[in-house]
Amino acid sequence: MTKTEIIQQFRNAVADKPYNLFLDSLYDAESLYKGFSLCSPGSYSEAYDTKVYSHYMKSGKGAKASEDELLARALHDSCISRHMRKFLEAYPERTQIGIMGGHGLMRTDKGYWDVVFLSKRLTEEGFLMITGGGPGAMEAAHLGSWMAGRDNSEVYLALKMLSVAPSFKDERWLETAFAVIKRFPQTKFKSLGIPTWLYGHEPATPFATHIAKYFDNSIREDTILTIAFGGIIYTPGSAGTVQEIFQDATQNHYLSFGYSSPMIFYGSDFWTKEMPIYTLLDDMMKSGRYKNLLLHLTDDDSEIIEIVKNFSKEG
Repeated sequence: MTKTEIIQQFRNAVADKPYNLFLDSLYDAESLYKGFSLCSPGSYSEAYDTKVYSHYMKSGKGAKASEDELLARALHDSCISRHMRKFLEAYPERTQIGIMGGHGLMRTDKGYWDVVFLSKRLTEEGFLMITGGGPGAMEAAHLGSWMAGRDNSEVYLALKMLSVAPSFKDERWLETAFAVIKRFPQTKFKSLGIPTWLYGHEPATPFATHIAKYFDNSIREDTILTIAFGGIIYTPGSAGTVQEIFQDATQNHYLSFGYSSPMIFYGSDFWTKEMPIYTLLDDMMKSGRYKNLLLHLTDDDSEIIEIVKNFSKEG
């Protein structure tokens, strides 16, 4: 391509997009859901996030999009990565903890509540919670971080407020989240959500104080697993969580970033009986097929906190 053609392609890429290619910072609930009104749940269709997702679907997923659109998305995602690196500079590597799990986990499920209280305790211990930024177990982790420092009675009240819309498919899911944020405002505790418009039908949780939303899911997935240097806690999930487990295991096996981080399986029965991934990895470690994996299986919040605290002291 000639210089003139490159310049023209760039102009085409940045023209008439519903998203900002050159962001000044990461997203937050206010910027991602600009246009949504708490007093009007139906206004979700007017939110920035919704408009970008609609454009994404119309212009084509992945390689199906035009060259101009792919360039625009790449510029946006590059900007997100740059701001995220800047944000993470404030946190020692081994204080960055990932929590993975199913997006379909209901707000009324015991598993959701378990993640909320675990994440709350970890945040209070000085750890940064990182998730895929969506609903279910991911939202629970960010809710726990948001409620850090508060009495448990206030957490139960927040959970009660959310229970009227248990699923992200419920019309009031977003409304109730913003209602909790309004009822329990805070600026002290941070958390990082990393969602994607590839799964834009799953709304990003507004409880994440910093939101790095990507178009390219492959970059997003690798980023989540890479930056969780302090370890990853795997709560019950399905295909997406299993994918993340083996991707994480590969990074740890090869010591891709200099050392292996804890892989904590939260839910003994689930990870040894319903979906025996822990059993498989443990057997493969014993046979020498995998190396360097720091595997842990537990149902105990205090044990998890001890594991990550001890690991963070090693760095």
